Amino acid sequence: MISPSSPPSIYLHVPFCVHRCAYCDFNTYAGQESLIPAYVDSLIREINFIGQPITNYQSPITTIFFGGGTPSLLSGPQLASVMDALRAAFAFSPDLEATIEANPGTTSPEFLRHIREAGINRISFGVQSANPEELRTLERSHNFFDVINSIKWARQAGFRNLNLDLIYGLPEQTLASWKSTLQRVADLHPEHISAYALTLEHGTPFGRWSQRGLLPLPDPDLAADMYEFAEEFLGANGYVHYEISNWAIDRRPMTEDRLPQSPVFRLPSHACRHNLQYWRSLPYLGLGAGAHGYAGGYRYSNVLRIKTYIERFSNLQLPISNYQFPLTPAVVNHHRQTERDDMNEYMLNNLRLLIEGVSAADFKSRFGRELTEVYPREIEELTQNGLLEKKISEVSGSEVYRLTKRGRLLGNHGIPKFYFGNLLSPSESRAFGFPLDSRSSTLGICSHHPKAELSDSFFIQEPF
Repeated sequence: MISPSSPPSIYLHVPFCVHRCAYCDFNTYAGQESLIPAYVDSLIREINFIGQPITNYQSPITTIFFGGGTPSLLSGPQLASVMDALRAAFAFSPDLEATIEANPGTTSPEFLRHIREAGINRISFGVQSANPEELRTLERSHNFFDVINSIKWARQAGFRNLNLDLIYGLPEQTLASWKSTLQRVADLHPEHISAYALTLEHGTPFGRWSQRGLLPLPDPDLAADMYEFAEEFLGANGYVHYEISNWAIDRRPMTEDRLPQSPVFRLPSHACRHNLQYWRSLPYLGLGAGAHGYAGGYRYSNVLRIKTYIERFSNLQLPISNYQFPLTPAVVNHHRQTERDDMNEYMLNNLRLLIEGVSAADFKSRFGRELTEVYPREIEELTQNGLLEKKISEVSGSEVYRLTKRGRLLGNHGIPKFYFGNLLSPSESRAFGFPLDSRSSTLGICSHHPKAELSDSFFIQEPF
């Protein structure tokens, strides 16, 4: 089991938005910006609280991620105060990756300079599309000129690691408009690009409109064409496809171990190290309203509502010793992981990684059991159906399993085999972000996400 001595990454949830988009089911709230100062104070209190039992970390924190919501609604000084609290509570690695999500149009040159000086060195911009009609459909307030300006100002502020988030499979989206979006985004030369298929989540306006037949979506074949074009186009423009929905530039010198067919092909230099923590099923702390975390042998979730979260810390007096790491006064649900839990999650998450895949040697090192002993039927079926391929690493001599191209397209039908009937209930599967069928998510495989959903799940058992 993972103990407090294992250094997690840190995810901080900022649940404020100017407007809640019709497709979003994350834990976000519009029109509550007046609560930001009190929320920042409570977030700092939670940082101080969780920092108590792990003050003597031997290994430093290597990644931090501000997600939302719209973290860029916080002011530069507010974000700097949170970074100062983190720096006081934890040891930072010299090569710390500190990411903030931001909406184009919400970042001024002054704001960007301030957060860069505070230690944030990576920005993930929610671009979604370069097409004005598609942005209006998604209820996004920015246009592509805002994207261009945001990137220009970020570069001027000293940011050398930018991600642009895109969504495909949108209502009335064509392959031509998707190609145009990819071209315009690539012309901006970000270090990282994420491309996710639109998911129609229960409880969102998009989900309801789709059920009523009011949302004209591309057929699955067209969505597959969009995904395949992204693979081809981004690869031709120097981006390495290292995870089902993520591409990154590799700026290291070309060596033998970077050749595409090399068994020791390494991850690109600008792969998102924070998200790799999730995909490798490694520990991370989740802080803030609605955040999920995985540390100390627990998966846990914090209270969703902003006011309730603030109340949990408003009268808190430190030190407090009657909470077991990583639980805090904000936690409303937690689940002690079993070895089987960890093995299933390891398989589901690591299969997202197109370069690393699942190593039989790593699996045995982590769990003390042979991979084919634990999953003989699943591996055989997925391999025979052309969803997995087995390679032998010339470095370790170990078997490595990776998704095939067909596996990447049909991942939702195959990979949840590792969950059916032996781990999670339907509500738990949804709460952790695992699809039970192809309707839950289109192409690709869902992984644990530290942002809580507002849909019906076992996590939502709290006062409003």
